[in-house]
Amino acid sequence: MPSLARSTLREQALVALRSAILSGQYRPGDHLGEVEIASRMSISRGTVREALRHLQQEGLVTAGMRGMLRVRSLSPSEVRELYRVRGALEGLAITEIIASERRAAAVEALDEALERLDQADSPEARIEADLGFHVRLCELSGNSMLVQSWRHLEGATRIVVMSAAARERELATSADHHRPIVRAIEREDAATALDVLNQHMSAAAERLTAED
Repeated sequence: MPSLARSTLREQALVALRSAILSGQYRPGDHLGEVEIASRMSISRGTVREALRHLQQEGLVTAGMRGMLRVRSLSPSEVRELYRVRGALEGLAITEIIASERRAAAVEALDEALERLDQADSPEARIEADLGFHVRLCELSGNSMLVQSWRHLEGATRIVVMSAAARERELATSADHHRPIVRAIEREDAATALDVLNQHMSAAAERLTAED
């Protein structure tokens, strides 16, 4: 991570640390020492502390024994719980989209999100496009509390996806697993859309906890 200019140091530190976690430079369970990070970035420990506190709120960092901060690590059971909660939220989004007069426009927007996922040409781009599809699904529900709740789970989701084996990560984020959801929404077939979504969430949780 590069040395940072004095202006907007907290924001720059936050971006740099978030990028280091999401790129795998820091792995789940790694200790995030204020002194070491401050020295590497040539900034104060207080600035690092503020950035790490923000990352705690995002769900990327957690406090361990004696308050030491580490990159969050989720157990297989926690990953399954995470994906069940996401399934509940996104299932509600599907129900509200189908009941909405904006359903046709929502289908068009979701097809655009699928196209971005199809065109993703790197693991990082694929992950962003996959998450982009799911948050767009929530946004199109028109329910701001639903979107806020989903965003609260985004940090944990990113860590799980980034930590998975490459092959399992690619399968879990494939557009082919998302497309049937959109087609069912287009047909106003809530039962099928919800069934496909729940199968996708369950399969993704199993794939993303699989060992190499």
